[in-house]
Amino acid sequence: MISANNITLRVGKKALFEDVNIKFTEGNCYGLIGANGAGKSTFLKILSGQLEPTNGDIVITPGQRLSFLQQDHFKYDTYPVLDTVIMGNARLYDIMKEKEAIYAKEDFTDEDGIRASELEGEFAEMNGWEAESDAATLLNGLGIETDLHYTLMSELTGSQKVKVLLAQALFGNPDILLLDEPTNHLDLPAIEWLEEFLINFENTIIVVSHDRYFLNKVCTHTADIDYGKIQLYAGNYDFWFESSQLLIKQMKEANKKKEEKIKELQEFISRFSANASKSKQATSRKRALEKIQLDEMRPSSRKYPYIDFRPNREIGNEVLMVENLSKTIDGVKVLDNISFTLGHDDKVAFVGANEQAITTFFKILMGEMEPDEGNYKWGVTTSQAYFPKDNTAEFDNDLTITDWLTQYSEIKDATYVRGFLGRMLFPGEDGVKRVRVLSGGEKVRCLLSKMMISGANILLLDEPTNHLDMESITALNNGLIKFPGVILFTSHDHQFVQTTANRIMEILPDGKLIDKITTYDEYLASDEMAKKRHVYTMNEDDANDN
Repeated sequence: MISANNITLRVGKKALFEDVNIKFTEGNCYGLIGANGAGKSTFLKILSGQLEPTNGDIVITPGQRLSFLQQDHFKYDTYPVLDTVIMGNARLYDIMKEKEAIYAKEDFTDEDGIRASELEGEFAEMNGWEAESDAATLLNGLGIETDLHYTLMSELTGSQKVKVLLAQALFGNPDILLLDEPTNHLDLPAIEWLEEFLINFENTIIVVSHDRYFLNKVCTHTADIDYGKIQLYAGNYDFWFESSQLLIKQMKEANKKKEEKIKELQEFISRFSANASKSKQATSRKRALEKIQLDEMRPSSRKYPYIDFRPNREIGNEVLMVENLSKTIDGVKVLDNISFTLGHDDKVAFVGANEQAITTFFKILMGEMEPDEGNYKWGVTTSQAYFPKDNTAEFDNDLTITDWLTQYSEIKDATYVRGFLGRMLFPGEDGVKRVRVLSGGEKVRCLLSKMMISGANILLLDEPTNHLDMESITALNNGLIKFPGVILFTSHDHQFVQTTANRIMEILPDGKLIDKITTYDEYLASDEMAKKRHVYTMNEDDANDN
């Protein structure tokens, strides 16, 4: 068990947390949620001991081991992959290294023999002989192949490092597991593996994630951070949302009844306070009036942007035709003879691990890159708005937010442009902020504003949910669901894809295309995905055998 007792954290004069008391018990998985800036990651750092609170303390059951997902992807660059995972249990790793140092001595003394014997005993008690095989199993489960286990961390890609650090956090069956955005940069097989691992994990888990589907799948409880307090709910994210909305509704209804009663009493008092025969009744009602207290309806710190894509013209029957399109980058064929035709009702999700191929394809469709072979043709009634994965070039200037958005608007009136910005959570004064200094989430909201103001009837979005908080993801999700045009998009957010797409396209590692008119969940349950999982499992088994 881990508990926070009267935790207060002040940053300058502002209290990020104030007198927080909460217990996290064994056998439960807690989803820690809240708006951007509410302090989710900060609270995890307090729980893990990386950050000292201003007041209060963290209490962990004596003898229990806490593990957390490291965020510094370069911290272990000089260590082998397998060693990095085993470091998740610091004591076990120290024992292994001390043993190695003793046995490497040329002048092995009696004292060394006694110490080695002590270490061997502790090593066996900690299941040390299974450490390397356990670490390898975790790595294979997350898609890190066996031939990478003895390479240095510095030789891995960024996404591979994320998987190794996740394996490190999971290693050795920790009593308390803290995970901050564990699904970031994971491919579908790795996310599915992690979901099953956490569902079967018998100790305490506290996880921060913007993936609603993931939280619904693994969490037994939800801890909601709002205004520096943490409210605990039994149930997953959807249960929290329904419960919190129901609570607000009940409070509003209760207050409405109280307000009606107050009005009734006030009218009686006003009419009969000067009437001698009714004076006692009026006095009685004054006392009753004084006892009525309205429930405090403090608004949530959560803010939802208003996202509404309205096309300037209706799309025709001819939307997009792609014929035999191929592209090779750095000697690798990322697109191989791709052909398809889009209809005017298509909402297409591009899925799979081949992210470079998807980004390349979107750039070709937007004229930013030329194909090596083949061609494509947009319908004459179409207009496109594009959300790029890398938006660095968009904001490499000294324009204010208002001026930046005005350049993309047909109507140059500042009031009109600020209306779009206000709906996207950029109120008055924010309009003069320079785009160069915006946060990742603010830049995404600017790009979505640009897409809305364009009036396009075809939207191309390459990972639009990156950097967004749960509220903005929900707003974008709802905006795309009701959009009457055509959408081509990719996202790692399962619920976002499932609720938006009616057609799934997967570009395979060899550049070939699988194209299915189906929902995301139906595609995941399809024969194609079953075959891919079989191959993935066979490769993992082969790695374990080696």
